[in-house]
Amino acid sequence: MVCALGIEGSANKIGVGIIKDGEVLANVRRTYITPPGEGFLPKETAKHHREAILGLVKASLKEAQLKHSDLDVICYTKGPGMAPPLLVGAIVARTLSLLWEIPLLGVNHCIGHIEMGRLITGAQNPIVLYVSGGNTQVIAYSNKRYRIFGETIDIAVGNCLDRFARIIKLSNDPSPGYNIEQLAKNSSRYIKLPYVVKGMDVSFSGILSYIEDLAEPGKRQNKRKKPQEAEVTDYTQADLCYSLQETIFAMLVEITERAMAHCGSNEVLIVGGVGCNERLQEMMRIMCEERGGKLFATDERYCIDNGLMIAHAGAEMFRSGTRMPLEEAFVTQRYRTDEVLVSWRDD
Repeated sequence: MVCALGIEGSANKIGVGIIKDGEVLANVRRTYITPPGEGFLPKETAKHHREAILGLVKASLKEAQLKHSDLDVICYTKGPGMAPPLLVGAIVARTLSLLWEIPLLGVNHCIGHIEMGRLITGAQNPIVLYVSGGNTQVIAYSNKRYRIFGETIDIAVGNCLDRFARIIKLSNDPSPGYNIEQLAKNSSRYIKLPYVVKGMDVSFSGILSYIEDLAEPGKRQNKRKKPQEAEVTDYTQADLCYSLQETIFAMLVEITERAMAHCGSNEVLIVGGVGCNERLQEMMRIMCEERGGKLFATDERYCIDNGLMIAHAGAEMFRSGTRMPLEEAFVTQRYRTDEVLVSWRDD
């Protein structure tokens, strides 16, 4: 039996979760929300996390009805992510580990998403589409590693959505991507956008530049449109949101289907914050059903960054014998998914 507390703070969410042998005991979280048109900066995000984290630790123990002496391991997000926010979680985790004399483990953020998704959905050995503000990867497990079959070659899909939301001044509450999704439901007018799939990889920066020109005609000096296209100014924000979603999600479905064919898999698991998007889930479900496969996805409780996923992945690592000396309890902004030895899986 392993009881683990996990701390996640790699971006604008700070969360603490507690899990015991696969049973969810606590999952509390706060989000740093900035005004419309603004992103979240590392320094201010870290300040938000510092002010919230101790209260969340106390709230998680209260919700789980546990004392700190009931914990077997404390886990934190080692990376990838923004360095200042990551450091808040790491420092608090190290401090609690020393104060409470409990072992400490650093967890890969992506691995946390994958293992949480597998636990909640019951997916066995799926192709994983990991889509978030900072990451876009198509992943499959093989020989003790999560192998990356395809990924973004520039910005992540969530970053593309967030930056477009800032361009058209959408609210960041509860999240830019969610508000784009809601606005997109008000249109069915498709505007042709660049579609950039290169083998198993995707690119979103050109799409973002192109749609920015459509949203703010005349603002950019370097035009990426034909002159006759520049004259069309009757696109609504809903039209643009709808077209952006349809295009980038189609790209993600394409590379995921190709990975399914390559691996002979009939399961797809979507993880990461963008995985909450109902339109993405719908498009992926249609593709899976046409192939005789099945889609697995979760809701915002487990899709969006949370401490519970770090607790669960850390508990799996701890159960399999993984240990970490205190001097290795640092953070890294670039921590690849395929760097982690998946010691807890035997399939």
